[in-house]
Amino acid sequence: MIDPSLALYVHMPWCVRKCPYCDFNSHQLKSAEPDASYIDALVRDFDLELPRLAGRRIDTVFFGGGTPSLFQPEDFSRLLGQLRQRIAFAADAEVTLEANPGTIERGRFSGYRDAGINRVSLGAQTFAPLALQALGRIHSAQDTHRAVAELRAAKLGNFNLDLMYALPQQTLQDALEDVRTACALEPAHISYYQLTLEPGTVFHSRPPPLPDEDAAWQIQTAGQALLADAGYEQYEVSAYARQGARCRHNLNYWLFGDYLGIGAGAHGKLSLALPQRILRTTKPKQPREYLEQVRRAAPGANIGESSCIDPKDLPFEFMLNALRLNEGFSSRDYQQQTGLPLETIEVKLGAAAQRGLVTSGPEGWRPTEFGRRFLNDLQASFLA
Repeated sequence: MIDPSLALYVHMPWCVRKCPYCDFNSHQLKSAEPDASYIDALVRDFDLELPRLAGRRIDTVFFGGGTPSLFQPEDFSRLLGQLRQRIAFAADAEVTLEANPGTIERGRFSGYRDAGINRVSLGAQTFAPLALQALGRIHSAQDTHRAVAELRAAKLGNFNLDLMYALPQQTLQDALEDVRTACALEPAHISYYQLTLEPGTVFHSRPPPLPDEDAAWQIQTAGQALLADAGYEQYEVSAYARQGARCRHNLNYWLFGDYLGIGAGAHGKLSLALPQRILRTTKPKQPREYLEQVRRAAPGANIGESSCIDPKDLPFEFMLNALRLNEGFSSRDYQQQTGLPLETIEVKLGAAAQRGLVTSGPEGWRPTEFGRRFLNDLQASFLA
């Protein structure tokens, strides 16, 4: 039986300026603000997906980008209002908005709260002026402090700070000062992740001077110790939360739950009952092409691309996500989300355990500290 709970990801693809490290589907805004007609396209996109969603309920929503905070509060109010007319929302639905500290006007967060946003993810990245400049960010450290003050004034205490480490020419002392500053702002959640040079980015073609592997590991472990001392528990590779503040939307990803993706370049994963299969969907990346396909789509049609996951690939697809969690996964998680018995991965789990990469207990299987350090190798061991 398919779990009725569903996550919704909404992609809003415009930014003021493309950062040199960013490999997300983002496009530089050529006007003062995004065209509000994009909201109409999102509603139309959702309507095209509705036949696949019978009996489902939205438990979490995540507005990502790009820079969703370029859109006005009334845009989100209109979109969420339209969606609630079409599908049930959980009474405690988590609704997250990604925001750039440099795009927040005074009072804007109060408007977002009134529109239905109850969680914010703020892209601080660093508080060091030279590092912000090297990363191509449009905001200052003062902008981040001001945005946090605005969040508190709007009674949006459930917010995340994105924090990057191993930045160009960053020292251990620089990185730890960033962590201390972030903790002093008392967010409910901190995403603490290493800068990586992704293909197709400016940094990949022209790499900046970064700390070496040993220095990056030292920064990571020292930063994790500071976060733990400040009351932030690591529950995933790059996610740290205070009690009760784990990101439910991302937990759904990591436990291989279903999610619907709408918007330019959005990805989705849906379990279908008849016949039983798991479908992956991808919407057109270019905003102009996306808008045109949505406009021209006939009722009952779907835009973009879709394909079913080959059953032989399901163990790897599940483990690729679940092994990111410190607490790992249970047998029930695996069986419910893949439709496969645990026996399909027992041999490989046993081999990983012999190498000291995973361990088992009453709650299921989880990566060891050694396994988390060599996570890529551990995940790859479950390839078909």
